[in-house]
Amino acid sequence: MSQDSYIKKVAIVGATGTVGSFIVDELIKLGKHEITAITRKSSSAANSIPEGVKVAKVDYDEESTLVDGLKGQDALIITMDTRAAPDTQSKLIRAAAAANVPFVLPNEWGCDTADEALGKDILIGDIKVSSRKLIEELGKSSWIGVVTGFWYEYSLGFGKETYGMEWKTRTWTFFDNGETKMNTTTWPQVGRAVTKLLSLPIEPEKEGAPNLSSYKNKFVYVSSFHLSQKDMFAAVLRATGTKESDWKIEYEESDKRFQDARKRLFGGETQAYPQLLYSRVFRDGSNDFVGKYGTVANDVLGLPKEDLDEATKRAIDRAEKGLKYHQARHQDRHIS
Repeated sequence: MSQDSYIKKVAIVGATGTVGSFIVDELIKLGKHEITAITRKSSSAANSIPEGVKVAKVDYDEESTLVDGLKGQDALIITMDTRAAPDTQSKLIRAAAAANVPFVLPNEWGCDTADEALGKDILIGDIKVSSRKLIEELGKSSWIGVVTGFWYEYSLGFGKETYGMEWKTRTWTFFDNGETKMNTTTWPQVGRAVTKLLSLPIEPEKEGAPNLSSYKNKFVYVSSFHLSQKDMFAAVLRATGTKESDWKIEYEESDKRFQDARKRLFGGETQAYPQLLYSRVFRDGSNDFVGKYGTVANDVLGLPKEDLDEATKRAIDRAEKGLKYHQARHQDRHIS
């Protein structure tokens, strides 16, 4: 099959960010793509771009700069903080259409926003739905939503609000009975998944073979682990050499936690959002991709099986150091 049958040029927004840095690292490691980092003209992020990655500096208030930065690209990957201006992604999508970029990977990544009820409850569904619809309406690009579930190291190491572990006080809070299964993914696996996806032939090399076009305007579900809080707790005990008797065990209802967080959030307490987000997913297993769809795309993409205990040790290290979301890149991007 000719080189034209594969994605070659890839642009990425958020190349130095928490998720984007892992994607860039894996693309570089594979060595099959030309990578362009889209950065603001006023940003200092260009100083942190890895060697070999091109930089296109843009002004989001001047569409022509976005279009110029995206001309000739085969795919656009969007990774950005959910706190970014609401119209940032739509500006990128319109510019991608004007530049005739065939594939756009919008800012999905975490929760399964194909579940519209979940999307509304966690307050980000509408913008994700509208972004996907905009791509389809413009008719120049196809979207592929890469859905990973919550990030394992971050979520386990963050605190009670997320996966229920307070490491420094040795307290574990199980939501409901602690047995709700979900898919969760490490940052390196996210990078590998995107790289493997964009390395597929655009069209099938033989009937039924994996190909990029089969994912047009669809979601791709990937994962590192399919497990419950009790499975996580067992991994923590193994990874740390602690015993269950070393921990204080508590139980809370996920719906009560969700309603409490919602009340606090709408009362102006923005710090309540992680509790709202995670308790809503635990309430009905919304991120249980295996339970909902029967499988994930790991085997199709050739993703490796990961060591749960090793990933758990990384999460414990983050908890020990008190690391939060925006400190992920500098501590974890070297892990493969």
